[in-house]
Amino acid sequence: MKIGIVGGTGGMGEGFALRWCLKHDVIVGSREAQKAQEAAANYSSAARQAYGSSMAGSITGDDNISLAKNSDVLILSIPYEFIDDTCSKLATQARSDCIVVSPIVPMTRTDTGFVYIPIEQGKKPAAVMVAEKMAPRSRVVSAFHTISEVKLKNVGSSLDADTFICGDDPNVVAKLAELVSEIQGLRPVYLGPLSLTYQAEVLTPMLLNAAKRNKMKNPGVKLT
Repeated sequence: MKIGIVGGTGGMGEGFALRWCLKHDVIVGSREAQKAQEAAANYSSAARQAYGSSMAGSITGDDNISLAKNSDVLILSIPYEFIDDTCSKLATQARSDCIVVSPIVPMTRTDTGFVYIPIEQGKKPAAVMVAEKMAPRSRVVSAFHTISEVKLKNVGSSLDADTFICGDDPNVVAKLAELVSEIQGLRPVYLGPLSLTYQAEVLTPMLLNAAKRNKMKNPGVKLT
């Protein structure tokens, strides 16, 4: 499978690339292809050190828009405010059967702490905005909102966490759940249709506030 990570030069992109290259071909994206290629070379070197000959996939780099042409799955590791512009461009390049994954969390920091923008400002949840730009809606799913990038990049350890998945098409949800399960210690938990994505997205500012006030490092969510 070919997995494209739009905005893949950040911490989450690095973590996804390192975790999935064990079995899949990962394409790291950036606005500048050269930056993406340099990051991909660094990730690939780290992956070979971690996995050795057991690494069956690869990590390459390309610009954010071009990588969409060859991806079976697109991970949108971009800020909330970039959704309209980026997704409008991606929509003309991505195949109709490409699965689009939104881990995007619309949040901001205030005097009282981190807050969820759709509640505070009356705006739409991130995955809903993505679905409007990258029809059909059925191929869009949301996940990975509460995953620590520090833990994700540490391929030698288990995440020991759950991630909530929201999506309208059971087949698309099932395919993403398979990818989630390939990450050591990460369990996929289906939350419901895409209209419930706000319930997953709002957990991130909650976790950040709890972590800061209680001096917790890289917290996650796990249902017991």
